[in-house]
Amino acid sequence: MAIRKSELYSSLWKSCDELRGGMDASQYKDYVLVLLFIKYVSDKYEGKKDSIIEIPEGASFKDLIKLKGQSDIGDRINKITGKLAEANELKGVITVADFNDPDRLGKGKDMVDRLSNLVSIFENPALDFSSNRAENDDILGDAYEYLMRHFATESGKSKGQFYTPSEVSRIIAKVIGINCSKSQSETIYDPACGSGSLLLKAADEAISGVTIYGQENDNATRALAVMNMWLHGNPASDIRQGNTIASPLFTDERTGDLKTFDYVVANPPFSYKSWSNGINPQHDVYERFTGFGIPPSKNGDYAFLLHIIKSLKSKGKGACILPHGVLFRGNTEADIRTNIIKRGYIKGIIGLPANLFYGTGIPACIIVLDKENAGERKGIFMIDASKGFIKDGNKNRLREQDIHKIVDVFNRQIEVPKYSRMISLKEIEENEYNLNIPRYIDSQESEDMQDIEAHLLGDIPARDIDALKDYWEVYPALKNDLFIQNNRPGYVKLKIEKDKIKSAIFGHPEFIACRKEMENIFKLWEKNTVDYLKELKKGLRPKDVINCISENILNSYQNLHLVDKYDVYQHLMNYWSETMQDDMYELSSDGWTAGNEVLRLTKEDKKGKKKEVEGMAGLSGRLIPVDLIIELYFGKEKVHIDEMEAEKETLIAKMDEVREEHGGEDGLLSEVMDDKGKISKKTITAHLKEVNKKPLENREEITLLKDYSKLLNREGELKENIKYAWKELETKVKKKYPALSLEEIKKTVLEEKWMRSINKAVHTEIDRISQRLTGRIKELAERYETPLPELEKTVEELEEKVNAHLERMGFVWE
Repeated sequence: MAIRKSELYSSLWKSCDELRGGMDASQYKDYVLVLLFIKYVSDKYEGKKDSIIEIPEGASFKDLIKLKGQSDIGDRINKITGKLAEANELKGVITVADFNDPDRLGKGKDMVDRLSNLVSIFENPALDFSSNRAENDDILGDAYEYLMRHFATESGKSKGQFYTPSEVSRIIAKVIGINCSKSQSETIYDPACGSGSLLLKAADEAISGVTIYGQENDNATRALAVMNMWLHGNPASDIRQGNTIASPLFTDERTGDLKTFDYVVANPPFSYKSWSNGINPQHDVYERFTGFGIPPSKNGDYAFLLHIIKSLKSKGKGACILPHGVLFRGNTEADIRTNIIKRGYIKGIIGLPANLFYGTGIPACIIVLDKENAGERKGIFMIDASKGFIKDGNKNRLREQDIHKIVDVFNRQIEVPKYSRMISLKEIEENEYNLNIPRYIDSQESEDMQDIEAHLLGDIPARDIDALKDYWEVYPALKNDLFIQNNRPGYVKLKIEKDKIKSAIFGHPEFIACRKEMENIFKLWEKNTVDYLKELKKGLRPKDVINCISENILNSYQNLHLVDKYDVYQHLMNYWSETMQDDMYELSSDGWTAGNEVLRLTKEDKKGKKKEVEGMAGLSGRLIPVDLIIELYFGKEKVHIDEMEAEKETLIAKMDEVREEHGGEDGLLSEVMDDKGKISKKTITAHLKEVNKKPLENREEITLLKDYSKLLNREGELKENIKYAWKELETKVKKKYPALSLEEIKKTVLEEKWMRSINKAVHTEIDRISQRLTGRIKELAERYETPLPELEKTVEELEEKVNAHLERMGFVWE
């Protein structure tokens, strides 16, 4: 079986539970990631000659398993990691975590149990990396990213800066042009590389490969980066530890100048106060500030940006994440910014939402640099992407649609109202080289104006209806069917009752035609996609698959009015993340025959022992959900069970009603009810013997008891019948899976599972659009429904009625 991403993530995160309490996330991440590294390299390379890593005898994950329960487990794990590190020049990388630290891991049995449980979690067969057929799809690298993100979330404000959100990294990777690199000899560098995620995302875009360099100030974080490089298949990456500004470690051996690179990316610490420690900025030996200006002594944002510029080759390209303040702060920073702009080094600026980054909530931007043809640059392309995000816990997160839109708009230099513009250098000069994005892009929504005349005289302002022009371009006749021109210029009347607005829109021929067009577009995409997916075979690369079908859905919806193609794209990406991605890894592992398998689930009891989940609830199809098999092949059986369940619920409701009516202190059923208000066959039978001794006197009670007994008997029969029916259905379902043909599996998975779900999600878009139109028209109708004179008249009438009523009661207002 394949490693499902969801299972891998949950298993790895479960390992963290064993360590919580003794230390915070910034510390326990080292233990988890070291064990993950040892498990991975052991599975992939143990016993293999000429592999990229040597697994010495006695230094594999199997040797860790042997230590479970032993009193000296912590010390011996340290020795194993040390042996593996020494054989592969990984000292200071996988030896950063002390597995024999009693302050963090507990003492005596507490440490033994904690480390034994931790090893057991990685012993899970689901984490067997040797059998992962989708290895080229970087499932382990994604798992590492998952852990990094969660560690950053839990590490708190001061300790989460080792990680750049992968969504931001992906944007940078796609806008610096590294996809045009031509050979492995080209270079990429990150002067503040953290855990290396930004470097790796950028390197992934280099089709022909790229040579990776990075420097990180913190030693433990540098260790994370090195492991990250290994786990992503880049063991030759050169990651060094040291202060980049004070002591840059990548220099030209011949001249002593800074080494220059083809690409540079960075997410340096924001507004770093101690940036100048260890150097004399006025006499910087690397001349990073010459011709630009010296950054403020307590703010290192421009120190890092100037270091990046100096580290770029003459045609080098790069991107740096910095706080928005660098765009508009004055004094020395204004001079530096002016000098950079005049040299044409800034190609673009992408404004990001606030609260994206770990360690800070302030909004940031991506400054895209390009030295090639800098002298001829006539403007800077700006994007205000501050409003495109989703809440994710206490942080904001870019969605797939936000990432794709930013990349598309930037790379194609598309001007989108309220979102993006090419700003000429002349306009920037007129604004005194202030690059604050709101100066150039007004992303604020138009204010919803109240119309005084409409409030006084009624009717709807024509300007509010005309503001819905995007809708009228698609539904031109609908506008005329909803509104009629008023005698007063500039105002219109609603032709229909406000309560009928929704039905009028949803039933209008133009709306129906628009929905039909949506259906036809989806059907065409569905056909092409199903034809493509049918041909997938074992060993497929899931990321290639989603890239293909998602780009196709974007192209399919690109010319459709009202519907945002990126919203449609997001529906597909959501389903991919929730369901389809795991299915693809199953297909990659075993092909379509995975659809023939149904598994028996297990769960842990209170003692931690795994037990099988009995009945239908315990069945889980690898590719095809059990519910879908029942729906497609055993509909009649399920209907029969549902009917019996419904009858049983009716009986229970009837018995509840009878007990409530006759179960009081003096009720006819009071003698057969227990302390909990329940009635059993046994108590009814026993009591009937008593009351039957005086049949005439107890006739009503006997009748009620017999009727209730029949209800109980029928309930019992139904329970037995339902139980038997479920058992029979379970047997049929288990037999059906292996009997499915290859064509049946493909049809079920492709059409009934995947396409049905995606179709349902995508078609909510047209309803959402029309709901917005309906809501706006209804809002305007209600706003101006009752003019002020009518309200005043109504108030006068009500006041007269109240005064008359008070007068009759003997009260008169003076």
